[in-house]
Amino acid sequence: MAQYTQLELRTPNGPVYRRVSTAPPRIPTEDEIPIIDLTPIDGSLQDRKQIASKIRAAAENTGFFYIKNHGIPEELIQRALRTAQDFFNQPLDEKEKVSHTKSKFNDGYHGVGTTQINNKESKDQKETFSVRYNALNDPTTTNPASLTDSETSIAQEFLWTGTSHLPTFKSTTLEFYRARLTLARKIIRLFALALNLDESYFDSITTHPGADGLYVHYPGTPNPTDPDTEIDVGIGSHTDIQCITLLWQDNSGGLQVLSADDEWLDARPIEGTIVVNIGDFMQRLSNNRFRSTVHRVYNRQPTSRYSMPFFLGFNPEAVVRVVESCVDEEHPALFEPLSCGEWHRARLNLARTTIEAT
Repeated sequence: MAQYTQLELRTPNGPVYRRVSTAPPRIPTEDEIPIIDLTPIDGSLQDRKQIASKIRAAAENTGFFYIKNHGIPEELIQRALRTAQDFFNQPLDEKEKVSHTKSKFNDGYHGVGTTQINNKESKDQKETFSVRYNALNDPTTTNPASLTDSETSIAQEFLWTGTSHLPTFKSTTLEFYRARLTLARKIIRLFALALNLDESYFDSITTHPGADGLYVHYPGTPNPTDPDTEIDVGIGSHTDIQCITLLWQDNSGGLQVLSADDEWLDARPIEGTIVVNIGDFMQRLSNNRFRSTVHRVYNRQPTSRYSMPFFLGFNPEAVVRVVESCVDEEHPALFEPLSCGEWHRARLNLARTTIEAT
C-alpha cells in the first residue's frame, strides 16, 4: 500500500502543503514529461500552433517538458559549461570577488550553503553564479553603446572585473545569456498560442524582462552509497518564481519533479535537450490552468553536478492580470492584477528570511 508524507512550501501568502509519496523516484511517462521538437518554430504560424498544442498538454499535466532542436549550438553549450567549471574550480577567495553581497541586483556568486529554498529541508548544497537582465546584453537593443554609462551597466561591471583573469569568461557567459534570452522569448510566444492568444500577446512586456542566467555547481557527496551517509538536498523542494525556466543539465541526474499523482519523477538528462518548466507567475496568469510544479535536486554521486538554468519573467513594472482566455462564468479570475517584479521581490525576500532564520 502506498505511503505518503507531507511537504511544506513557503509562499508570500503563508505555507502551503502537498501530499508526497515516500516511494523512490520513478521514470516519467512520455505524457508526464514529453519531448517536444522545436524544429518548426521559425516556420508558419500553423507550425507554431502545433507546437503550442503540445506545450498546452504538458503545461496542464506536470508543467515540465523537454525541448530538442532548440537552436542553441551544442558547441556554445559546452563552451559555457567549461566556463562554469573554470569559475567554480577557483579558490573561494577568488569567487568571492564577485559575491552577490557586492551587487545592487543580487547577481554574482552565492556560496555553498548560503541559500535554503525550503526551510524544512537542509541548506542547499550548491554554489551559483548569476547574471541578471541588462539592456546592454540584450540582442534586441539597437544602440548598446548608449548604455555603457547607465546605472545598471556600472552596477554589473564588478562581475567582469572580478573574473578578468578568466580570459573568455565574460564573452562566453554573455554569448550564452543572449542565446537563452532569444530562445526564451520565442518560447513565451508559444505559450501565448497555448493560451489561445495572439502569439504577440506578451511581446510588449518582455522588452526588458526579469531574466536571470545562472551557472550552478553541486559538489559531490563523499561515500554516497554508504548507508550511513546522510545526503543533503542540492536544492530543496520548491516551485520557480517567474514565468518559464530553461534548464540545461549535465549527465549526472538528480532532478526530481512531483507528478500530478504526488509521486517523485526522475527527470533524467536527455542528450541534446533542454528542460522547460512553468513558474508561479505563468500559473497565476493562466488562472491555475498551467501547473507550476514542485521540484528538487539531489546529487547522489561523488563527483560534481553542473546545471545552467535561465529564468524568464515579464518587465518588472508591468502589471499583469489573468488572461481573458482563461476566464469565464464558471472560472472567474482567482488572482488580482500584480506585477511580475512585485511577485519576484516577495519571493526573494521570503528566501532571505528563511536563510537568516537558520
